[in-house]
Amino acid sequence: MNDTIIKLSRNTDRAPISATSTQSVAFSHYNNISAQLPIDSKTGTLVAADITAQAKQCLDNIKAIVESTEHLMDDVIKINVFLKDIADMTAVDTVYRTFFSDYLPTRNVVMVAELPMSGALVQMDALLSNGEGTHPQAPCELAKVAKNTDNAPIDSLSTQTVAFSHYNNVSAQLPINPASGQIIAGGIAEQTEQCLTNIKTILTSIAVGVDDIVKINISLTNLDDIAAVNDVYSTFFPDTAIARAVNYLPARTVTMVSGLPMGALVQIEAVLSHGDGTPPQAVEDRHGIVIKANNTEQAPKHSLSTQTVAFSHYNHLSGQLPLNPKTDKLIGSDIKAQTQQCLENIKAIVESIDHKMDDIVKVTIQLKDISDIDTVNDIYTTFFDGELPARTVFGVSAIAMDALIQIDAVLSNAEGTPPVR
Repeated sequence: MNDTIIKLSRNTDRAPISATSTQSVAFSHYNNISAQLPIDSKTGTLVAADITAQAKQCLDNIKAIVESTEHLMDDVIKINVFLKDIADMTAVDTVYRTFFSDYLPTRNVVMVAELPMSGALVQMDALLSNGEGTHPQAPCELAKVAKNTDNAPIDSLSTQTVAFSHYNNVSAQLPINPASGQIIAGGIAEQTEQCLTNIKTILTSIAVGVDDIVKINISLTNLDDIAAVNDVYSTFFPDTAIARAVNYLPARTVTMVSGLPMGALVQIEAVLSHGDGTPPQAVEDRHGIVIKANNTEQAPKHSLSTQTVAFSHYNHLSGQLPLNPKTDKLIGSDIKAQTQQCLENIKAIVESIDHKMDDIVKVTIQLKDISDIDTVNDIYTTFFDGELPARTVFGVSAIAMDALIQIDAVLSNAEGTPPVR
């Protein structure tokens, strides 16, 4: 593996420091920021049990991390907001808006069953642009390209799509009819189709296709709806003859959430390859830098996703359940065995593309019982030799196949993906 480009992991004492994650992990033109709880870094304790104060503290922590890397909040590309009560969204929004000037990042808001610290009402993580790159890349004043189209729902607190360098993040799409601004009529099938139609419309507005997507995240309020979601999903992917010929499918993670904005049943977000880059990068044909999708027999396969999808200097992995890849059956019934299996599956995928676990820049962990976190941490830290990745942990009420844990990851990809010549 060509590891010329190095990962840059940093902590600042102006934000809470964790023994199981790094606050910010930069690689190439992006910087991944760990989920921030409403903890006062000076005292190490939660701020008052008030959603306004807690939302401000989360954002203050993110801002401290961002500024410690000599960046501004307007360099943030994406924010994920995890709420204990979706009804708190209005209060969070009031605070949220004050942290950004004229520009708003892409955003995903969900209600989760639990957060990693008792008394926390909210946590947030972030993805930051990193125009200076990481050594030995030369600093470059890359432009951020933020766009909205009237043909998809417009949110006053987020931008539909924000491109930077060779990636483009699309805000989580609710099943909203853009003409009415309301959730469409019907059940889960209709709502799924509307979410995906909104994503496709946004992509069409920037002249790219569905098959340029590298990662999809689906949030459901009822896991029993997954079969209906999959029926609709399979009509959108693959989209083109080229993609169908190789059965290209993006990496994917499905999460059961406790609530969604506007009472929706489903919400879908996408991460998109962006071969054109952003100025002053030279415009390339969008298929000039290729997507490299890979599956290995050493990890569980899924008919509607690829285990790992690389593009340029990043590689997105699908959410891994604690399945034995030989039997496709759940491993054990205890958190220790299931955590080990999830991480073994990730390790198998990572090593199948000639990488190592220390190349991971961001990990997201879903737990059915948040009190299992200490056991998870004991196992988790044994899989890394160097500085730990950025990380987000939250509790859910259910996981596919009645698993106790699900883990996904984002991996650095120093060798890049080659242009077609």
